[in-house]
Amino acid sequence: MAHDTHEKHAHAHGDGCGHPKVQHDDHFDYLHDGHLHHVHGDHVDEHQIADSATNPAKCAPHSCGKHDGAHTHGANCGHPAIPHAGHVDYVVDGHLHHVCEGHCDNHGAISFA
Repeated sequence: MAHDTHEKHAHAHGDGCGHPKVQHDDHFDYLHDGHLHHVHGDHVDEHQIADSATNPAKCAPHSCGKHDGAHTHGANCGHPAIPHAGHVDYVVDGHLHHVCEGHCDNHGAISFA
């Protein structure tokens, strides 16, 4: 079966490697610089969280109170970026925030191991 791989990935992911371990479907991935890496034999696959009932990729305005209204998600905002259904979300207090037309959408829960 075809799948996306992360070419020339020299880092060895595993317990204690320094990257957050994310529960993803029936396995774990490692969140590394905005990518979800899954160790697969002799290479690393690129994964993303799918659009699902648990993690919907729809407009759902949300204010969880975990950052002020002036906060802007993006590179170096302090929240880990994570690929979700063809776009980038940010992990805030156990759930996915997606920047959408001046507000944050709630794209569902995410679990770190």
